[in-house]
Amino acid sequence: MAYQKGFLHQAGAQPQVVGYVRVSTDHQLENYSIDEQAQRISAYCQAKGWALLQIYTDGGFSGGNTERPALQRMLSAVKASPIDAVVVYKLDRLSRSQKDTLMLIEDELLAYDTDFISICENFDTSTPFGRAMIGILSVFAQLEKDQITERFTMGRIGRSKAGYYHGGGFIPFGYTYTDGLLAVDEYRAAIVRAIFKGFLDGKSINSIWHEMQAAHGGKWSAAKVRKILTNTNYIGKVKFRGVTYDGVHQPIVSQEDFALANQLLASSARNTGAGTAPKAPFRAETLLSGLVYCGRCGARYAGAHGFYKCYSRSKTSKRQVLDPACKNDNWRYEDLDRVVLDAVAALLNQPPLLASIWDAQPDEVAPDRTAIQKRLREIDVQLEKLVELYQVSAIPLDRLTRRATALDTEADALRQQLAEGSPIPPGKAPATAGDRFLAGFRGAPAEAKRLLIRMLIQKIVLDGNSIRIEWRV
Repeated sequence: MAYQKGFLHQAGAQPQVVGYVRVSTDHQLENYSIDEQAQRISAYCQAKGWALLQIYTDGGFSGGNTERPALQRMLSAVKASPIDAVVVYKLDRLSRSQKDTLMLIEDELLAYDTDFISICENFDTSTPFGRAMIGILSVFAQLEKDQITERFTMGRIGRSKAGYYHGGGFIPFGYTYTDGLLAVDEYRAAIVRAIFKGFLDGKSINSIWHEMQAAHGGKWSAAKVRKILTNTNYIGKVKFRGVTYDGVHQPIVSQEDFALANQLLASSARNTGAGTAPKAPFRAETLLSGLVYCGRCGARYAGAHGFYKCYSRSKTSKRQVLDPACKNDNWRYEDLDRVVLDAVAALLNQPPLLASIWDAQPDEVAPDRTAIQKRLREIDVQLEKLVELYQVSAIPLDRLTRRATALDTEADALRQQLAEGSPIPPGKAPATAGDRFLAGFRGAPAEAKRLLIRMLIQKIVLDGNSIRIEWRV
């Protein structure tokens, strides 16, 4: 005999039913253990005289969705063979979502002539009242779930606003997490500082993680180094749901070093294609790259084959062509560079307009030629990094100028020390702005020369043989 809805009230062959039990990890303390649910279902079916074919068990799965292996196996069994009813201990064991509850009962069970029985609520879908109660109770099941989620989320937001790290299983490298608080692990914090210093000194992310792997062991990767460089926990911040708050824990690196590292990361990412190694952006080959503009069409000038050429005229980049009919003049590298450098020299011969720029003093250096040469190489790399930051407008010019000036002052003193064979005490750098500029410019690498020019010039506009320089001072 095939049983229709309402089989509980019919006479005939013994009903064939299955049970379903579920417990989620956040309900282990409730009185809904898997064994307890299974025993209740078995006893209930025995008392009713029903044949309990199988109990499907989902342990450690949330009731907020239907992605549960045992539930899916049970639904497949309902569709494959006649099953008179599915029995659960309590409605929220099937689902805590109102939408999912109604979908499971109406579309997955009743559609295949399988009724739904909940022991605790003492109702079934074989009666109109039972079906109405299913809808009502599923509303309250979802309400309880939503309230739990809201209280949990509000608690985490409150902790974050108060400056406390929210935990969650991930502890930032360099810290320990005890009693809800982050504390600095001095050994690992020193590694974090070394990573930031190495990156700001010009080392690549790949070289840093290989160094960390060799020196400290463990599982290091480029992704781990990048994650450290971008983690705001290291400057005393906590973040939750995309919002950053001031933390109560001690920072490991300075705000300035963190900002510089992340500006540099952002600039490097602009010229990196998917699946390719990071490229150093804006490594121009010409002294004035990025500064020269066409006075006729407004496009930039680019260096190509020994000439500065208007983009619109050279069509080296169709995206940058502003006027295909532009016929502005080309300039040889050496001709335009000479004109601009002469203008710089003329400016520096005026009263000390740039005196405020040259305010840093060199540190006293030990007369160790090997150490001096090593330090000069480090300075060259740092100046290249600063050029990259400037050309993507990553940091304010005054901050970049102070840092570049200090480096240039130190480098100039070191070169003079190498030439004379004796240390130069602090405060003995060239006195005038012109002397300082020329001394630094002559011995500087190409990237540093470009940086020095950009410290003085905002823009160069060409119109035929006419040159207009817009100064920063």
